[in-house]
Amino acid sequence: MSDLPDRRLNAYRPDLAEERLRGVVEAANYVGGSPGEVCIPVVQVRARPDPECGVDTELLLGETVRVLDAAGGWAWVKADFDDYVGYVPADAVSSVLRRLTHIVTAPRTFVYSGPDLKFTTVQALSMGSRIAVVGEEETRGTRYFLLEGGQAVIANHCAEVGKPLSGDYVSVAARFLETPYLWGGRSGFGIDCSGLIQLSMMMTGKSAPRDTDMQAKGLGTEITRDELSRGDLVFWKGHVAIMEDEKTLLHANGHTMNVALEGLNDAITRIGWLYDQPTGYRRP
Repeated sequence: MSDLPDRRLNAYRPDLAEERLRGVVEAANYVGGSPGEVCIPVVQVRARPDPECGVDTELLLGETVRVLDAAGGWAWVKADFDDYVGYVPADAVSSVLRRLTHIVTAPRTFVYSGPDLKFTTVQALSMGSRIAVVGEEETRGTRYFLLEGGQAVIANHCAEVGKPLSGDYVSVAARFLETPYLWGGRSGFGIDCSGLIQLSMMMTGKSAPRDTDMQAKGLGTEITRDELSRGDLVFWKGHVAIMEDEKTLLHANGHTMNVALEGLNDAITRIGWLYDQPTGYRRP
């Protein structure tokens, strides 16, 4: 039924639904869910508990969720940051919530086995990942943040949680130039058009819906093409791009298969062959 709540943002199925949907949708049981924390660098979120199902979005290390159900090696979760609902491998979410102190601000960084860049790496983390720092140490002029178990990250690749990286989300988005395009991607390892906007804005202390259609309907205010300036958004059916300046777009796109700069007029002409003209313009 078309009047049912959006399944991307509302957790419901015949046997189970989130408690707040009681009286809105029919389900055999309703639950509030239990808190969980993503415990791997990046986890893909799917609409069904099936590894062959396409990826809708991703969650990053340290992001929190509500776990609504767990069965068959999968957890049905709802992300606290943007309310996105989906299935992730159960072992990607921990019931132990840590005191997370810092967030990764570099597009990508490494976790080392100890505070020395010559030590082995044990993980790679994306911008937006949250970590628990328990100490600091300097080795040959490089400062490291120490994690539990003695592992370490480069200190200047991180900032305190709650401290915006920049006031200009466009400059944050530009740090992802040449990052591979990935459908459903939301990390420095691979990212899609709306994921680039959401992650970049998150790093400046702002929130944005996850998907292009959500952003086109509710992110900021509608403007005209003549009003476009830095930071404004241009929407097509299924695609969104950021204005780097009055004439240039910055976007993760399937044409170059990475995050790239492109002239606005060139993009409108090129995309028009497949998806017609832009559907709207918005100022976040």
